[in-house]
Amino acid sequence: MEGNHVLPLTDSEVRALREDFPLLTNSPAIYLDSGATSQKPLAVLDAERNFYLHRNAAVHRGAHALAVEATDAYEEARRVVAGFVGGTERELVWTSNATEAINLITYAFSNASTGRGGEAAGRFRLGPGDEIVTTELEHHANLIPWQELAARTGAALRWIPVDETGALDLGAAAEVIGERTRVVAFSHVSNVTGAITDVPALVELAQGVGALTVLDACQSVPHLPVDLPALGVDFAVFSGHKMLGPTGIGALWGRAELLDAMPPFLTGGSMITKVTMESARYLPAPTRFEAGTQRVAQVVALAEAVRYLQGIGMERVAAHEHELGQRLAAGLAELEGVRLIGPAPGAERVGLAAVDVAGVHAHDVGQVLDVAGVAVRVGHHCAQPLHRALGLTATTRASGYLYTTTEDVDRFLAELAGVRSYFRVAG
Repeated sequence: MEGNHVLPLTDSEVRALREDFPLLTNSPAIYLDSGATSQKPLAVLDAERNFYLHRNAAVHRGAHALAVEATDAYEEARRVVAGFVGGTERELVWTSNATEAINLITYAFSNASTGRGGEAAGRFRLGPGDEIVTTELEHHANLIPWQELAARTGAALRWIPVDETGALDLGAAAEVIGERTRVVAFSHVSNVTGAITDVPALVELAQGVGALTVLDACQSVPHLPVDLPALGVDFAVFSGHKMLGPTGIGALWGRAELLDAMPPFLTGGSMITKVTMESARYLPAPTRFEAGTQRVAQVVALAEAVRYLQGIGMERVAAHEHELGQRLAAGLAELEGVRLIGPAPGAERVGLAAVDVAGVHAHDVGQVLDVAGVAVRVGHHCAQPLHRALGLTATTRASGYLYTTTEDVDRFLAELAGVRSYFRVAG
């Protein structure tokens, strides 16, 4: 640090970090698809394996020493991951991924809307005349569950549009969010544009009409310092596999008083206090949302991923990604026939950029880059409405992470510069 300025990771530091990632050291390819899934350091791989080797047992069930040890590891992981986003153990629910977490919320709201949960769940009940607000740039995981909730309850679905650059129209947001709005669901960072949403502005609009807020933090928690309570949102979701953790594990963060009032989505063993043949009583959150056998080894490994990130410092990770994002945007803006999607060079973004290459389909762009040893994502990135609003069907996306060097970005730019001439569409 120099004063309050956080120094980004140097390329030499990044190259040293890469030694912790077996796939990166064993593959000659440049990996620029971390927005889809991140690579895993040895510490995370070892944590999952070591749990099975030394502590494998069912949690919250057995009274024997091994079960107690497994349960302690499971709950300690909850404390670590919750603290990483500014929360407490009472506020973090384990899920399989962020998609399941959003579905958990929407189905809990559905159950409340049928009268489940009693008076305490009244805040979650929706019906005709109520409105759910999302945005035009959402990943399908933060759109389709809300469409389905609207269909089940009779509520109306509305959305905040994007402008010609793909940025949220905050002026329109003030018109869309109104007295009938009950829920506002939006992304912290767009997985297509890399733009960072003005969360406080949308939270203020939602709170002004008494609406709940749900934040898709999948592209922010891995890349930025995030304090969910400080952001003012009511619920948030994120996935382990995007933040150096294993697949099959995600999390729902929610304010404790809201989670306790919300009726469960999945029911069965481990989430109850008393069961008769006629009825059941449920444990407080977060346990009431964790029915059945849990993904304990993955939970433990995710906590190790968090420790790895904390060892580097999220401020430095964010500073590094800022540098990558600016280098990507500036380089792409100079390429003839390449349209940069999202914020212009110099504007705030994470280390991610998507482009449309004139005259060449995104899948063909990706194939040429793959042959050249550069792995990127192509397609609509589970954001068809955003692409449609921009007059596109698909884009090519490069997304870096803490193990991405500036040399990787420069190699991507150099290979992309030759794509149009390869297909003889330059000029």
